[in-house]
Amino acid sequence: MLVAAAVCPCPPLLVPEVAAGAAAELDPVRSACLDAVAALAAAGPELLVVVGTAEPDAVGHYPSGAAGDFRGFGADAEVRLGPGERGGRPLPYSLAVGAWLLSRSGWAHGPVEGLAVHERLAPAECAAAGRETAARVPRVALLVMGDGSACRTLKAPGYLDERAAAFDAAAARALGNADLAALAALDPALAHDLMAVGRAPWQVLAGAADGTRPTGSLLAEDAPYGVGYVVASWT
Repeated sequence: MLVAAAVCPCPPLLVPEVAAGAAAELDPVRSACLDAVAALAAAGPELLVVVGTAEPDAVGHYPSGAAGDFRGFGADAEVRLGPGERGGRPLPYSLAVGAWLLSRSGWAHGPVEGLAVHERLAPAECAAAGRETAARVPRVALLVMGDGSACRTLKAPGYLDERAAAFDAAAARALGNADLAALAALDPALAHDLMAVGRAPWQVLAGAADGTRPTGSLLAEDAPYGVGYVVASWT
């Protein structure tokens, strides 16, 4: 059963070695993410699963000990997904950023695994993956990594799309209120158009929380670089 969740954005820029001179610009978001992770520890989970998106050849489960790095962004920073034997596929960036947050927070509260889904996974399949994950042990926590739209400004990665602000506002409201129905209703086609890679992980979270009555708290909402970032905590 899901006992807690943290929702965080997944840009590699959260890692100071990647952001370099721009690291301070994301300090408020970074701090909110660490607060959300700390709330996960307080819930006493038996298993923590980091959920994010990946390309088709990288979707699936990642065991504790799986490693990733940020060399593709010019930073010699390596991370591991909890304790365990290193090996297997490298972590996709969404899970690698989650692993960095856990390392930065000093996570030492039980096993950690990863689940990567494709950003176009259908809502029903997202919900099914969430329910399956939540049923694995009696006390499961999720660290859900995903960005909102990438179309908030003219200089955003996806240029300006007038639909982006409303999409991000609806997602932030749903995440802050732990509104499962609103999360499940997010339109995958619109999310794809807006490059909102968080849609699928958020709907995995909604599926994991099915049958529970979580309480949500919105810790941060911003759109630096024209990309929507949301940080939320569920208990």
